[in-house]
Amino acid sequence: MGEPLDAYRRKRDFAATPEPGPSPDPAGEAPAPRFVVQEHSARAMHWDLRLERDGVLASWAVPKGIPPDPKRNHLAVRTEDHPIEYLTFEGTIPEGNYGAGTMKVFDTGTYELEKWSDREVMIVLHGERVRGRHVLFRTRGKDWMIHRMDPPADPGYVPLPERIEPMLARAGALPGGEEESRWAVEIKWDGVRTIGYAEGGRLRLESRNGNDLTPRYPELRELGRALGAHEAVLDGEVVAFDAEGRPSFQRLQGRMHLAGDRAVRRAMTENPIAYVLFDLLHLDGRSLLDEPYTARREALEGLGLAGPHWQVPAYHAGDGAALLAAARERGLEGVVAKRLDSPYTPGRRSPLWLKVKNVRRASLVIGGWLPGEGNRTGRLGALLVGFHDDDGSLKYAGRVGTGFDAAALARLGALLDERARSASPFSGRQPPRTARFVEPDLVAEVEYTEWTQSRTIRHPSYKGLRDDLDPGDVGFPADG
Repeated sequence: MGEPLDAYRRKRDFAATPEPGPSPDPAGEAPAPRFVVQEHSARAMHWDLRLERDGVLASWAVPKGIPPDPKRNHLAVRTEDHPIEYLTFEGTIPEGNYGAGTMKVFDTGTYELEKWSDREVMIVLHGERVRGRHVLFRTRGKDWMIHRMDPPADPGYVPLPERIEPMLARAGALPGGEEESRWAVEIKWDGVRTIGYAEGGRLRLESRNGNDLTPRYPELRELGRALGAHEAVLDGEVVAFDAEGRPSFQRLQGRMHLAGDRAVRRAMTENPIAYVLFDLLHLDGRSLLDEPYTARREALEGLGLAGPHWQVPAYHAGDGAALLAAARERGLEGVVAKRLDSPYTPGRRSPLWLKVKNVRRASLVIGGWLPGEGNRTGRLGALLVGFHDDDGSLKYAGRVGTGFDAAALARLGALLDERARSASPFSGRQPPRTARFVEPDLVAEVEYTEWTQSRTIRHPSYKGLRDDLDPGDVGFPADG
């Protein structure tokens, strides 16, 4: 049989890595066996649990960290034994070496041993951040699971929710007078509303209608690493900025409707995005939904989230008119006013949040199109759009014939050809006789000046497609 640390030695070049080599004369074991949990930001983010045993550290890689709740087990992969000196190791293992990445101590302490066999290890951990009775049990090969046997350390612990629908704002005017000081005002970001679920150093992104957006924005994986062991639900907007630094929904179109990893990687360079974070709904086993806006923002800012593709912009308490004027001067869509004491009400359009627009925008269902003329003969000339009435029927709202660039015309042409149908999807008033109809399952974002009394949109301009909205949910605009 080889020495316990032979595998550790074989995998490392101690001239190239700062990791400790096994001491030829290791110190004896402490009165109580020690443990360490190290946060390892390697190719895949994980935590390493190491238990002092027979002069070495028995080690497991735990991708999602030590479970805080007995209702959920976490995978734990048995790795090679490490030397006792690794109890205090922190540093960066250079690229090209085994385990390359940054290692730092997450927690350390002592443990009580209740059982140790080749298939099961039962321990009680006594650390500052990790405490309680746990069991590691082998499932197959090097794969084990770790289970917390005690109740959660925090009696009020709430597991990370599977889904929280975003709270929505109503259209309105800025609060004035004595009311003004009771409201926070933020920039209204022209992007895609996105809820982020962070757990075990990983981030899952979900759109307003529940679509998984994680593969679309791979640059946001690093935000999961930045959050580390935090369990959090974030609310924000994914935005693409134009050359003047203004959010551009049209530019964001270059990150939507992509097929394949290669196209996504190319788009990362051509159309970089930012995740603009403005709310925190859950943090480390505690729901923040009933907390006031100010407390949620304080907790969000306390996370220190500032990175190459994510930011937490400041909000302004009072003086919303100045921010609205600044947004208008920069050509931005508008602002959102939020009551400082407002709780977060998932899925509801609340009067405690008000959107105040410089530019009018609407999301409308595409039900058909008109062929173009002149240099657009044979191609799309105008989209025929509508909204769902209270009875669920699709009502015709007019045509959108401007705002298309060559890429948008090509993309829309292909999508509309795939959805061709013979009968009109509109009920009641109909488009012109030359209309060509499509299945009403695409939603267009449209900028406009006003609605007529007959609920026809005036001076509309196409801004892009929305795949974060269900067509069946698109009704007459709240500010129409």
